[in-house]
Amino acid sequence: MPSASEQTTAAATTPGATPAATASARRPVGRIVQVALVLVLAAGVLSFPSLAPNPYILSAGIVVLNYAVLSTSWNFVGGFTGYISLGHGALAGLGAYGTALLVTKAGLPSFVALVAAALLVAALAVPIGFAALRVRGASFVIVSIALVLILLLVFQSWASLTGGSRGLVVPRPFPGLLRPEHHRVFYFLFAALLGLALLAWWLIDRSRFGLGLKAIREDEDKAEALGTPTFAYKLVVFVVSAGFTGLAGGLYALWFGDLDPVFQFSILTGSYMVLMALLGGVRNLFGPLVGALVVGVALEYFKVEFGDTQLHLVATGLLLALVVLFMPDGVLPAIGGLLNRLFRPAQSSIREVTAAELRDQRAAEAQERESVDATSAGRGEGTP
Repeated sequence: MPSASEQTTAAATTPGATPAATASARRPVGRIVQVALVLVLAAGVLSFPSLAPNPYILSAGIVVLNYAVLSTSWNFVGGFTGYISLGHGALAGLGAYGTALLVTKAGLPSFVALVAAALLVAALAVPIGFAALRVRGASFVIVSIALVLILLLVFQSWASLTGGSRGLVVPRPFPGLLRPEHHRVFYFLFAALLGLALLAWWLIDRSRFGLGLKAIREDEDKAEALGTPTFAYKLVVFVVSAGFTGLAGGLYALWFGDLDPVFQFSILTGSYMVLMALLGGVRNLFGPLVGALVVGVALEYFKVEFGDTQLHLVATGLLLALVVLFMPDGVLPAIGGLLNRLFRPAQSSIREVTAAELRDQRAAEAQERESVDATSAGRGEGTP
């Protein structure tokens, strides 16, 4: 008797197998491939510090990981609900300045201040969300931009607290470490934060809460008509996104050690988050990570080559235009579609499969009628 695996393989390779049976046979293989890719990705991320040739390359890796955490945090809102926020840079700036002020003014330990600042940012996201999430589309984008500009003016003007344009120096949490070791420690801290953000996104994606968020993304009015508490769902995921964004901003402040309101509350930061998520694929778990890898490396290269001019912004704009024109769903969906076309056998359409099944059914009925007629005729000839 064939084993279960042999039966599954036979079902997948039988010409008459239905698409559902074939898909169910391929599903374990797809999961194995996904797990293998995740393990390879994790191994690559964890081995990067030992492969980096110098501290500058390692610091560039930290910048890319920071971008990955920020874009993944943005993807809680943009990927699940479809709301495009350009104001998440303000949340990262609040996390950075909150951590710095709690360390310098309140005297808290660095990582206690980091967690406290992230909680404060999440708490501030509640009234911000109440105001911003009541509008949609372009209005929401404008409100998110206004948040960045308002906070920029506040933190620039309140020089007695924030240092204003002079900046704010953050004490190093590990003063005894040399700069290369300092980079190495924070690289792994950013990697751990990225893993936590990815895990949270994955859990939400497979929950009933995530299903409600996706319904909002597809058609918010229909979702509300079907009983989904759309505003509450949006507010909760916005607070979760703000918390992770605040953590990323605070960890960056502890690593970099010098804050400037113009940089921390820049509209470009939010634009980079959107670009990275769109480039990788907003509906994919690893989409923002792939986008951060591509955009982060490109930004570092452009800044080295064209840092004295504004050409790095032009190059970034061209990259965004290419993504929108040729890969509107992102890199990962485009690669997935290409692999499906190359390695999966062509399947019949629904109409062709239905017609084939109908033809087989009619042939079976005809054979059954012929068998019944032959039996009846044999009985008739044998009757005296």
